[in-house]
Amino acid sequence: MLPTLAGPEVGVASTKAFTCQLATLACLAIAAGRERGVLSAEDEISLVRALCSVPRLMTMALELEAKIRQLSRTIALSRDALFIGRGTSYPLALEGALKLKEITYIHAEGYAAGELKHGPIALVEKDLPVIVIAPSDASFEKTMSNMHEVIAREGRALLMTDQSGASLAPECWAMLSLPDVPASIAPLVFAIPLQLLAYHTALALGTDVDQPRNLAKSVTVE
Repeated sequence: MLPTLAGPEVGVASTKAFTCQLATLACLAIAAGRERGVLSAEDEISLVRALCSVPRLMTMALELEAKIRQLSRTIALSRDALFIGRGTSYPLALEGALKLKEITYIHAEGYAAGELKHGPIALVEKDLPVIVIAPSDASFEKTMSNMHEVIAREGRALLMTDQSGASLAPECWAMLSLPDVPASIAPLVFAIPLQLLAYHTALALGTDVDQPRNLAKSVTVE
């Protein structure tokens, strides 16, 4: 057993449990890397320092809440939504879609951005919200190309990026600019606005954010 130390999770749609699991697995990966000799002492120090900066960066991400609340009013008018990302942003797309569907009952799906042209793009139509998760990493330009495809089909592209990415990104429906973060901890920080988007959309719709219909915690049922 590997405790996450997340504390009590009241809501059925777990949020802090998700980020605590990411942090715990990151710690495990760093320890394993040192034991296997594939990480130097300097690498370990750098990665641990990045993890120590997560609370500060999450606090900065929370400063976007007012803007997220405003955007959620438009998302709440939609029947469907897509989330796309590459690399470590793909699991975040799955998380964002899961949280939205769980507590708002809006149909939402997460896809690898590289697969957009192989199926999901057929779903893009006028005003469909497409949340694009794209930190300024090695995949940024390719993800921006995917976002162009969405915009060309009149979808509502909501870009979640960092400050460096915001300065390079094309015009889109809306943008959430997070602080620049090391790639090793980007998923921890980028999870915050995704979860807040689901939360505020649920509030706009009047659904129960803690006890969504038909759901139960997996630890309480077979």
